[in-house]
Amino acid sequence: MKLPKIIKRYCPYCKKHTSHKASQNKKRQASSLKHGSKYRARLRGRARGAGNLGRYSKPAVTKFKMTGKKQTKKTDFRYECSVCKKSHMQSAGIRAKKVEFT
Repeated sequence: MKLPKIIKRYCPYCKKHTSHKASQNKKRQASSLKHGSKYRARLRGRARGAGNLGRYSKPAVTKFKMTGKKQTKKTDFRYECSVCKKSHMQSAGIRAKKVEFT
């Protein structure tokens, strides 16, 4: 997948469309200090049969079982504004095996 190095995008800091320099980063690992992670860790430590576990007490409803691994990972693009030099991320990544900036 080929992408331009400089793209005109909306800058949330300048609050207008400016040219941005695109770059790709490695995906970050989910932090173990987030509220949900701490909550799930606390549930794992608790003995089963000791009360209701809320949304984690029932098994997930699955109609079919997916097998195998996905062939691609979602890309993690960062865009740096040429005016204010602040960078922001793309909200949803695109699946691509190889990304090339031209």
